Amino acid sequence: MSQVLKKYLIWAVLGAAFYGLLSYHFIIIGHSVNLLKKSELSLNYTFYSTNGKRNRTMMAIDELRDDGIGELLMEKGRMSEAEYNKYMEKYAYEEEDDY
Repeated sequence: MSQVLKKYLIWAVLGAAFYGLLSYHFIIIGHSVNLLKKSELSLNYTFYSTNGKRNRTMMAIDELRDDGIGELLMEKGRMSEAEYNKYMEKYAYEEEDDY
């Protein structure tokens, strides 16, 4: 009986780990890892390093922008509030044009 219980426990841990990967972006800024909650379950941009990337490149990614990478970059001092507002206005305007 304990072998079956161990097997179920291992599968439960693996399932929980996979669910965590589907639920969060792991954003690497410098030497730290920051978590962003994903708006929908997917493996897109699960691990994302900001090192060597421009703010406009990161803000151009719809999934990351919608999930709050701009706020995280402001919090970490990588982006000013004015720059954040500029990108948010730009992409809000482009989304309106798509309709």
